[in-house]
Amino acid sequence: MTRRTMSPYGSWASPILPDLLLKGTVQMRNQMLRWDGGDLYWSELRPYEGGRIVVCRRAADGATSDVTPQGFNARTRVHEYGGGHFAVKDGTVFFTNYADQRLYRQDRDGAPQPITPAKDIRHSDMLIDARRGRVFAVREDHTTGAPEAVNTIVAIDVQGKREPITVAAGNDFYSSPKLSPDGGRIAWQTWNHPNMPWDGSEVWIGELDGDGNVRSSRKIAGGLTESVLQPEWSPGGELYFVSDRADWWNLYRSRGEGDEPVCHRAAEFGSPQWVFGMRFYDFSGPDELVCIYAERSGSKLGRIDLNTGRLHPIELLYTTLFNVQVSGRKAAMYASSATLAERVLVVDLDTAAQEVVKVANPAHIDPGYFSIPKPIEFPTEHGLTAHAFYYPPRNHDFEAAAGDKPPLLVLCHGGPTGSAGPTYPFEYQYWTSRGIAIADVNYGGSFGYGRAYRLRLNGQWGVVDVDDCINAARYLVDQGLVDPDRVAISGGSAGGYTVLLSLTKRDFYNAGSSQFGIGDLELFTKETHKFESHYCDTLIGPYPERAHVYRDRSAIYFADQISAPVILFQGLEDKVVPPSQAETFVAVCKQKKLPYAYVAYEGEQHGFRQDKNIRRTFEGELYFL
Repeated sequence: MTRRTMSPYGSWASPILPDLLLKGTVQMRNQMLRWDGGDLYWSELRPYEGGRIVVCRRAADGATSDVTPQGFNARTRVHEYGGGHFAVKDGTVFFTNYADQRLYRQDRDGAPQPITPAKDIRHSDMLIDARRGRVFAVREDHTTGAPEAVNTIVAIDVQGKREPITVAAGNDFYSSPKLSPDGGRIAWQTWNHPNMPWDGSEVWIGELDGDGNVRSSRKIAGGLTESVLQPEWSPGGELYFVSDRADWWNLYRSRGEGDEPVCHRAAEFGSPQWVFGMRFYDFSGPDELVCIYAERSGSKLGRIDLNTGRLHPIELLYTTLFNVQVSGRKAAMYASSATLAERVLVVDLDTAAQEVVKVANPAHIDPGYFSIPKPIEFPTEHGLTAHAFYYPPRNHDFEAAAGDKPPLLVLCHGGPTGSAGPTYPFEYQYWTSRGIAIADVNYGGSFGYGRAYRLRLNGQWGVVDVDDCINAARYLVDQGLVDPDRVAISGGSAGGYTVLLSLTKRDFYNAGSSQFGIGDLELFTKETHKFESHYCDTLIGPYPERAHVYRDRSAIYFADQISAPVILFQGLEDKVVPPSQAETFVAVCKQKKLPYAYVAYEGEQHGFRQDKNIRRTFEGELYFL
């Protein structure tokens, strides 16, 4: 057995370097999978190619190739977060190109050809109607002259020769067009300001005439206080959907004039729709569907007997699963765990045999450097409890002296309607292998614990999240697991908001790091894009009626009270949290000679996609904290 070197926590040498995290690595989170017969298509984001998204194909014979040629980036800007960026049928791929946001048709082995005009009109969530020679898509039109973009569902000629037909219009947002097996009906999801889709949304059905026009439509499910998502037609023509009406996102089906639960379980069979194209279940036959469901320990794969409603788990080694797609008796999905990198995985539903098609990070790292997350539940305000995942330091080359306690990095996820999970975060091992513990906090408002837990943040953003992150750290201190004098906090976007507010309105942390974080809620509400323009109505309260609360919960007004050094990272092309947020905060810090560092990136948007900038962020954050 190799003798370990005695060294204080936080000083351990680690082989996990930024280049190891980035070299040849792709990102699969929030990407898409689609079967086309026996061919499997998926998309991946490549930091080493400037952050472009590429559609790839694994043919039935096992041959793998890129579909998206150089010079194209299969990424849509609908809702700014994108998703739903390609569709495929009989070898023909339709995708949105990032540079011009036009919709392209690419025949097998052919060059992409645009089928929409060169205007500021964006498309997502495509569905191919081969019988009528058209593509259904969510359209986001920025050319109407209206105060905000106009969202609709349209049907586009596959050759781009005819004018698009409007299928659904009049509401603020649309998603998930789904055509019935007989082609006679189309279902979709819709919602309106001030709701986000996870607050309240509806599923509708439209009856199509012989020409494919909607002659009538009716609401099937949902409402202002019920979140419904992923409408899907069964092989027999019944409409299924996911609803949180009973606290958890569970499966339901429409029958006659009503609907009924398919399988009731205290688990999430869905998640917040930050991006288009997510699928949590798919049909494997007329009497069975395959689903992904999340419990506190992570994601699981299962089969549901549609006659009995019984759920049969499929045992896998993975704890994070998303975007399941079924073809015949094979289910494809993205999968990862604390020790297994993200990958495209295919599972045989009859034999449970597994095939790894593509791994996101090809680097091999000795498991002795990996920290295994432990779910914790800790006390917080008002007699409640909250949740987190604790990653203890681990490096088989080092150990600390008895009685020494590691520094703690508290991570607050974005959203804020998001979550932390026991996934394969190479960046977490970057810290834990150096002797730094991590608390990845699912503060009140996070998903994965039912609707009531999600609603804790309503009207309380900037309070509940701040309290829960501090209480997670206090719990670990009280358990004797971390050093109370070395606690830092880090987060991006909404997590960055929690960081900045924690450092200005509380005196608890020793340092902080904000990536594209919100410092001024009023400015955010005025400048952000349509999708999130009324998000704060729920999280804070209506504006301007509660303008005083917006100011009281904005770190910019309390920058002179900052209690610890802070580093800020910002993309200069960010439309979700514009650079003005960081620049305004930095200006106050500079004027008052407060401790800060500011790193801005040209060509980056909301979330960093270029490897050089990801590398610099890793190194800068470690150096600063």
